[in-house]
Amino acid sequence: MTDTTFSALGLAEPLLRALAAAGYETPTPIQAQAIPHLLEGRDLMGLAQTGTGKTAAFALPLMHLLSARRGRPAPRTCRALILAPTRELAVQIGQGLRTYGRHLHLRHTVVVGGVGMGPQIRAVGPGVDILVATPGRLLDLIEQGKLSLDRVETLVLDEADRMLDMGFIRDIRRIISMVPSERQTLMFSATMAKPIELLSRDILTDPERVEVAAKTFAVDRIEQGVHFVPQRDKRDLLARLLADPAMQRVIVFTRTKHRADRVAEQLSKDGVLAEALHGNKSQNARQRALDRFKAGRARVLVATDIAARGIDVSDVSHVVNFELPNEPESYVHRIGRTARAGASGIAVSFCDPDEHAYLRDIEKLIRRELDHLGGERPRQAPAAAAKPKRGGKGGAQPGARGQGGRGQGASRPQERTAETAADRPRRRRSGPKRKAA
Repeated sequence: MTDTTFSALGLAEPLLRALAAAGYETPTPIQAQAIPHLLEGRDLMGLAQTGTGKTAAFALPLMHLLSARRGRPAPRTCRALILAPTRELAVQIGQGLRTYGRHLHLRHTVVVGGVGMGPQIRAVGPGVDILVATPGRLLDLIEQGKLSLDRVETLVLDEADRMLDMGFIRDIRRIISMVPSERQTLMFSATMAKPIELLSRDILTDPERVEVAAKTFAVDRIEQGVHFVPQRDKRDLLARLLADPAMQRVIVFTRTKHRADRVAEQLSKDGVLAEALHGNKSQNARQRALDRFKAGRARVLVATDIAARGIDVSDVSHVVNFELPNEPESYVHRIGRTARAGASGIAVSFCDPDEHAYLRDIEKLIRRELDHLGGERPRQAPAAAAKPKRGGKGGAQPGARGQGGRGQGASRPQERTAETAADRPRRRRSGPKRKAA
């Protein structure tokens, strides 16, 4: 935490009143550092570990500035656009806007895939001050002539690295080409890999850089351990661990949707209240599963990596990596679901012999070995050539339009993440010129 207060940051009184009512008194480090720059209208690239308050770091100054300008959105336009990689994260951001802006006369709405377009078309029809969107559904609305981005004053890319991991780079570049070149642009992420840094050079102008946590290191408040166990024995091990009443609210991560369903089904057969959350479920089904977990009606949530950036549930006691992620950065986001808002937490990983190379990558990233909880640690990890290819069936859920845009069927191969700003000649911002707000 910091020694400053929200009022000392210069935020408008209606925002301060809403923060006080919600019980927020002291800004987190990312908020204390980012908000002053954003109130000055600067572009910004912000890095902080997950669970540190990035949403409020951009939402509060955004709402302050939009309210002060007293402009009105034209029909089928928005004044500010917030892009998020997943439906869950978009909904979470919308909830934050509703909380912070309860005393302001600003209109906002959320548009995501997996639900009908009719209500979303009606919501954006009169124009909105703030639009929160996943890339695919946003492009759907634009292509149908239901929305224009030519009045955007502020563009926010939240979890920018995840959007590139999920194959949204072409969609992002296309969207950026549709917004005015004179705008305020913000990029926030828990990690900032090299491709993101290259993209930031293309879309940010003289940005401030705010980095609160070490670049991509795991949350240090979390106890982290590993069981070395064959894949066939993982479900039995999970059942034994869940016999411990200390595991009160648990998120179990798998690499595939099919595995998430099977683990949740087996837990339910064993008498453990469990829900599965992944991209093949409808938005309504996903929201019901998340609501049951938040309300305590489900003790365990079995999720794929699509949920790692979109779950904000307090008091998660344990995170279990039933399967290790094939991207080490995803490990950071997974375990960040516990130890929220300064609390401590516990993360337990299961490592099959075929996953030793993944474990090696994770421990290299966080610069420490995970505590040895059981099984035999291999003396040397298998050669890199034996490691499964990233982006295959075992990979994080690809950023198909089914997760944030057009339907739920087609998916995009994760290899699309190789296409970054480095693959293209650097170019100036495109889009219609307009006077600065």
